[in-house]
Amino acid sequence: MSEPRWVPWARRFVLGFLALFTLVPLYVMVSSSLKPLGDVQGGWEWVPTTLTIQPFFDIWETIPLAEYFVNSLVISGSAAILSVVIAIFAAYALSRFRFRGKNFFKMTVLSTQMFPGILFLLPLFLIFVNIGNTTGIVLYGSRLGLIVTYLTFSLPFAIWMLAGYIDSIPKELDEAAMVDGTGPFGALVRVVVPAAMPGIVAVGIYSFMTAWGEVLFASVMTDSGTRTLAVGLQEYSTQVQVYWNQVMAASLIVSVPVVAGFLLLQRYLVAGLTAGAVK
Repeated sequence: MSEPRWVPWARRFVLGFLALFTLVPLYVMVSSSLKPLGDVQGGWEWVPTTLTIQPFFDIWETIPLAEYFVNSLVISGSAAILSVVIAIFAAYALSRFRFRGKNFFKMTVLSTQMFPGILFLLPLFLIFVNIGNTTGIVLYGSRLGLIVTYLTFSLPFAIWMLAGYIDSIPKELDEAAMVDGTGPFGALVRVVVPAAMPGIVAVGIYSFMTAWGEVLFASVMTDSGTRTLAVGLQEYSTQVQVYWNQVMAASLIVSVPVVAGFLLLQRYLVAGLTAGAVK
């Protein structure tokens, strides 16, 4: 049965609208980053009369952007790596072993996603401060504290998705590896992890992106020495001036790691999300 004639046109209209909805803000960001500050603050022009790349040099001097970039890279990368490692072991246990409280644990992990993040802000702040006062381990205002905070967000989703992905891997592969003389850990490392690589990559990208763009906890749990990019961009706005062209230029620089990682690992991400969504 052929589809009605209006369907292709409706499809084109919707896709065109979505493309404009995505590309117009991107064009505004790029064009504003290439304008002098006076032109940005004046009346809007779709075609810039003056183009300059000076804002891309000024962004590193107006605020310590390089320091914030390193902080974000260390925190996001560490949170992503730890999420992947912990989620692999937890998901393998949920998928391959039977133990008391297994279903309760799975539902508990999933239920944590129902609560808004701001609900945990004050409890985590108090916990970090009390741990620092009691043990001397500095969590508040440190990279370690923010890494632990982001793990609480990414781990539940990572465990749940990887468990579903590992369920799709035949158990006979594990059993064949054990017949050859390896144990459960060897089967995990040599068989399951290579087979589950698309799901692992998807979890890593999700964990990295979650930490890279987070603002609420980063604005409370960091100080001037551990501030991340998402919070540091606010410093382009002062009491007397807002450097809009530098804000746009810095926003483009900030988005490069996430966009580049997504483009390079897109096929793994799609395969991981698709396979992990069903059993």
